[in-house]
Amino acid sequence: MAIEVRIPTILRSYTGGAKVVDGTGDTLADLLTDLDSRHGGLRGRLITDAGTLHRFVNVYVNDEDVRFLGALDAKLSDGDSVTILPAVAGGAFGFAAAAAISSHSAAAAAISSHSISSQSAAAAVARGAVAAR
Repeated sequence: MAIEVRIPTILRSYTGGAKVVDGTGDTLADLLTDLDSRHGGLRGRLITDAGTLHRFVNVYVNDEDVRFLGALDAKLSDGDSVTILPAVAGGAFGFAAAAAISSHSAAAAAISSHSISSQSAAAAVARGAVAAR
């Protein structure tokens, strides 16, 4: 089963600079274990010692936040797309984040005017990352 995983810039040192890697697994936990077997250290950047997703990491399966899909128990299927994003703190985006989604002018305008939440903005970035490929 092939699952496409989009890697944020901050974690690409673990993937040899690759923006996208393929992995396998029936659940998100299985996928992260598989990725860690080929990209050592990656799982540790995403999972706490207690075995939960780090608080400041957002993971999306087909644009759906895994926190609402069972977190690490989220079921995966062949052809799914997983996007990993560092969480944005502070409740508002800066210029760099707005620039990252500049092709989505409505989202960029909403972010720059602070009219949407950080979580909504992160979802907009995830959709933009998937659409840009």
